[in-house]
Amino acid sequence: MKKILLNKIVSIAPERVFLNEPMSKHTTFGIGGPASCFIYPEREHLRQILKIANDYSIPIFFMGGGSNLLVSDKGFDGIVVSFAKSLKKLVFRKSNTFSCESGVMLGHLVKEVGKRGIGGMEGLVGVPGTVGGALVMNAGAYGKEISNLLQSATVLTMTGDEKIYQRSDINFSYRYSTFPKNEILLEAEFKGEKVNQKDISSEKLEASERRKLSQPLKFRSAGSIFKNPSEMMAAGYLIDKSNLKGSISGNAEISEKHANFIINRGDAKASDVIKLINKAKSQVKKQFNIELKLEIKLLGFNEKTMNELVGNGIG
Repeated sequence: MKKILLNKIVSIAPERVFLNEPMSKHTTFGIGGPASCFIYPEREHLRQILKIANDYSIPIFFMGGGSNLLVSDKGFDGIVVSFAKSLKKLVFRKSNTFSCESGVMLGHLVKEVGKRGIGGMEGLVGVPGTVGGALVMNAGAYGKEISNLLQSATVLTMTGDEKIYQRSDINFSYRYSTFPKNEILLEAEFKGEKVNQKDISSEKLEASERRKLSQPLKFRSAGSIFKNPSEMMAAGYLIDKSNLKGSISGNAEISEKHANFIINRGDAKASDVIKLINKAKSQVKKQFNIELKLEIKLLGFNEKTMNELVGNGIG
């Protein structure tokens, strides 16, 4: 990116902009080269950032806590906007309703909702990331999805206009929503139901224990790599039955504990992860004739790599 454009962005909020920022510092995978420009904006900065990106056709990527993301080793020549340190407002009102800005960490929301005896999110305990990212990908676990309690959502368009979507305007399915990719989710309104506090605590404990037993939480990862092909068929089961647990490329490994997790054993490279992704997809396709589709997002990869991955059934 040209220096004059970087200077324009820095001038918006100098203390919140970082140039040539290693993305490995901002993903749960601990992997990724530098972003030309990385920014933690407050709400008032967003319109200025979008105007610059639009006026000069600069690629822009919006992220939350970096928990569902693999960034290339070369990084990303564009603007990365992160809400991990901004948009943190959470307000509870009467009738079990609450509004939440997109930068609130999902774990914090689950805790605060549970404290007030509002049910519906307890199964999401331990799921990393921000509320905005969780809504866009319709995060869920153990029968609970964040979209279940959604009432409405406020977004910012690339032209700087705010727009409100009602729940009925957005379609949700397994790890998917129809929120437009070129709009920024600012905040959401939720409504839950009052339930017994003991039931919430019990479900949270059960979900937490199941996660500890089944997932490689001692290592850095991006969570589940692939979507489950169906409710009756888990991606991890297919990879396991393809005898790929423990497969290694560099310092990346298909977890022995859960085959749908690729873990970073130290200084793994994105290229190592891609090799394991392709290996899992190829073997599962060969043995079961099932195309695995990625659950994680990819950033900064060249067109050839993206075309190969998309050609293999990602979407």
